[in-house]
Amino acid sequence: MVFGPLLTIGLVILLIVLIVPFVRSLGGGGAPRASSARDVLDERYARGEIDREEYLRRRQDIAGE
Repeated sequence: MVFGPLLTIGLVILLIVLIVPFVRSLGGGGAPRASSARDVLDERYARGEIDREEYLRRRQDIAGE
């Protein structure tokens, strides 16, 4: 008599454990990661928006050197 409800609860938990990762994978992984200041700086340098001197100076500023 005790095992019936426990088995039902166990099956429900097992289903949840199996379904949650599947649903999360469909959602795309949640919110996109915010770019750090260094990432933005690297992208601007790669696009040619800033020259090497400015890139190095700003990188030092970000690093706190």
